[in-house]
This record gives sequence, C-alpha cells and structure tokens, in this order.
Amino acid sequence: MSEQVSRPDDFLQRVGSLVRDARRHRGLTQTGLADALGTSQSAVNRIEQGNQNLSVEMLTRISKALDSEIVSVGRPGPNHLRVTGGKQLSGTIDVKSSKNAGVALLCAALLNEGRTTLRKVARIEEVHRILEVLDSIGVRTRWLNSENDLEIIPPAKLQLDAMNEDAARRTRSMIMLLGPLSHSEDSFHLPYTGGCDLGERTVEPHLVALRPFGLHVKTGHGRYQVEVDHDVHPTRPIVLTERGDTVTENVLLAAAKYPGTTVIRNASPNYMVQDLCFYLTELGVEIEGIGTTSLTVKGVAKIDRDVEYAPSEDPVEAMSLIAAAIVTSSQITICRVPIEFLEVELAILEEMGLDSDRSDEYPAVNGRTRLVDLTVRPSRLRAAIDKIHPMPFPGLNIDNLPFFAIIAATADGSTLVHDWVYENRAIYLTELTKLGAKVKLLDPHRVYVEGPTRWSSTELICPPALRPAVVLLLAMLAASGTSVLRNVDVIDRGYEQLAERLNLLGAEIETFRDN
Repeated sequence: MSEQVSRPDDFLQRVGSLVRDARRHRGLTQTGLADALGTSQSAVNRIEQGNQNLSVEMLTRISKALDSEIVSVGRPGPNHLRVTGGKQLSGTIDVKSSKNAGVALLCAALLNEGRTTLRKVARIEEVHRILEVLDSIGVRTRWLNSENDLEIIPPAKLQLDAMNEDAARRTRSMIMLLGPLSHSEDSFHLPYTGGCDLGERTVEPHLVALRPFGLHVKTGHGRYQVEVDHDVHPTRPIVLTERGDTVTENVLLAAAKYPGTTVIRNASPNYMVQDLCFYLTELGVEIEGIGTTSLTVKGVAKIDRDVEYAPSEDPVEAMSLIAAAIVTSSQITICRVPIEFLEVELAILEEMGLDSDRSDEYPAVNGRTRLVDLTVRPSRLRAAIDKIHPMPFPGLNIDNLPFFAIIAATADGSTLVHDWVYENRAIYLTELTKLGAKVKLLDPHRVYVEGPTRWSSTELICPPALRPAVVLLLAMLAASGTSVLRNVDVIDRGYEQLAERLNLLGAEIETFRDN
C-alpha cells in the first residue's frame, strides 16, 4: 500500500519540520516556544517530531509566535524574497548533501526490493517532486527524523498507471527512471519532463545509450512510449556520444541488474555519478573505474538488500557559499566542502587573489568523498587572465560557472565568461546590470564582465534557471538598500532553506507572499 504524501503523519512531520526550523531561526528554545504558546516543552517536542495532532487554532498561534506562516489555506502564491543588503556576513556554515546525487539515488532505489535508507537528504523541491512521483506508483517513502534520513521501500509491482504526471512533468530527473523501469516492465510511458529553462537539451543521448539494453522509445502526445525487449543485451562497449551526468547514470541503472558485464566509455566521472556508483556497490553491483571516464559494470539479476547510504556534500552549494563570501567581502568558514570537485574553481580564484585557508582533508560519511573546511576572507580580486569556461570533471563544473560572473563583477578588470553548454543561461546573467554590474552579452553563450561593481538595490523577477537565480540573490546581498527578488520557487528546487541559512550568517532576507 502506497504511503501517500497527503497522509496525516506525513503532513504532521512536514509541519513539525517547518515549526522546528522557524523556531531555530527566531533563536528560541523548545521551552521558549512552549511559554509563548502556553503549553509544555514536551508538547512542542511532539509537534516538531510530527507526533502531535494540531488544530487550526494551534497552527495560527504557532505562526503568530514564530512570525512565520506555517500553513496556508488554498493554493499559495509564489514566494518572494526581500533582501536588505550591504551587510558583511560572518560565521560558519555546513554544506548540505548533493541535490543531483539525491535525485539519482531516489531513482536507483527502485532497483532494490529491500529497504534503502538515505542519510541527510536535502529537503528541496526537486526531491519532493520525485517523492510525489514514487509515492503515486506505490513506493513507500517516509522521513525518519529531523536529520533528513529517508526510507524508501518499493512495492512488489509498481503502479505506473497511477503516476502523478503533474509532478513528473516538473522535473527533468524523471528521465532517470528509464534505466530502472527497463528491468521490471515490458512497456511503459513517461511524461515529457521539465525543470530549469536552459534552452533545448535533447534526450537523444539517453535513447541511443539505452538501445543496447533493448529499450525502444517513441515520442509523441507529450510522453515517451517505451518498449523493452528483454532478450537484447550489450554485445560491445557502450560509447556515450555525450559525456553527460544523467546519461551516464541512466546507463548505470540499466546495467545494474543485467547479469553480465557492461563497459561504458566516455562516461561522466562527476560527483553525482560517483555517489550513484558507491550506492550501487552497496547493492552488490561490481563497478570498476569509478571516478574515470571508463566504467566496467558487473550487474546482478536480483537485488534484495536493506542498505544505508549517505550522499556526499554538494559542490555547487559550496561554490554558492564561496561566492556569497566574496561578493559581500566577508569572512566565512564553509564546512564539509567536497574539495575534489572544486579544485579547479579554487585554483582560478587563488590566481584572482582570493585569500583563503583550508583544513586537512577528511572523509565524508560515505567514506569515499574528500572534504575540507574552507575559510574565505575579504579579498581584492583581479580579473582572470584567461576566459572562464566549464569543462567535464575534473574541469570547472558547468553549474558553478554562473557564480564566476558575479565574482568577476567584484574583480578589477574585464573577464570573459563562456557558457558553451546551454543556449540561454548566459542571457540571464545580464540581469546583473540592473543591480549595477557591467555585463555585456556578446552572443547567447558569452558575457563580458567588467569590475569592480558598485552594487545598487532593485526589484527583479527571478529567472527560470536555478544558478542564475541564486547569483541575483547574492548580488542583492552586496547591494546597499532593500531589493526584492520575486517568484523564487526555482531556488527552493535546488537549495534547502538557503535564505534562512544565510540569515544565520548575518544576512537580512525575508520571505513573503503578495496579499
């Protein structure tokens, strides 16, 4: 029986998490909130654990005591951020677990007939959308505790006809269900997927790479119609025409339960792919070459294990926090930075004059990823000598490139930023001009940034692409006065409580909705 997202205990757990986070943001203890509500500390603890039924009156009292809208009636409007900028930040902040690894692991959990427990999963919109889809097809999922541990138990038979297609259409991660579903289904369909608006991103590399496993995909009427010939298996190495992260993950998911050997060449060795490989090895799949562009996978026909896995920290969130420190001229210590996926970025920043220190390396909870604690201090940067452009890992991460536009705007001199992967994303970076930056669009892939910048406050509508949206938020932190960033739901898609966590460092960011 599927555990629906709308179940009372799931609802109470989500409300409890909101209450806990709002209380901590206000600097209250459980006893302090209990006093404000006229109840006991143990009752507040039960509320935050999701073990207390709540009346509308109590929810209203909690919202008033915490000055935070815990629950709204009806469909809420979009969230906006009001930013009072020009303030230096200070303190210590931990990097959350990887968004991209988390969604891949949720899809991969369908391979396992047993229980998968994922540790410290980021509670972001992208994860919630995938959970809505999994729940609708019969997968039992539940948050276990305030540490964001998540349990996933697939059913004996997936109910694909009951799929929540609205949730599925709002995430590109759905394409990664092709690999897992190929093992259990003879035919199925998936809706066309959404996500960030970054121009055309074809799914053709996925379809070509999965063809050796017997997948034949037709498109039309807003969906992918998939037929699977289970007698077809790879007869030679699969060479990816695109070294994409999700393409590599899809092939790994298809190879995991093929009881033979699959060789994948031109594979992505990026952080989320490595996390997926580590999880698959916990399931008994043998993988050689993890972290390289050539993977050899020895699959197993049946997987039925109770496993635990902790996805590694998110290098893109870490880069966001580094950029926040730079643009606000602040000293911040960023803990649990996955250094092996940021070495090129930090090398470029050091050449630009960044003043920083890092701790000795230590292992992540998964036992494989290398972490450091990084202290960034106020620095006078100079423009990079060469153009800044992304490359596949171990090069500069494509998702980190937008942060170099705002960093370049703080540096002395001119910088060319070349976003050769996506058609539209560079265009969104020109919105920085409305905050005082000098950003010239040369073509859909290149911007010329001249610094330093005297930032000024303004009101903007959030672009539909995640990283440029965060770039604008960071620029508003640097701009004296009050700025407004509207329709920020795209940020919630990839970051867990980013505004609240920046506030703990001294930022002044208020979330609000129009009346």
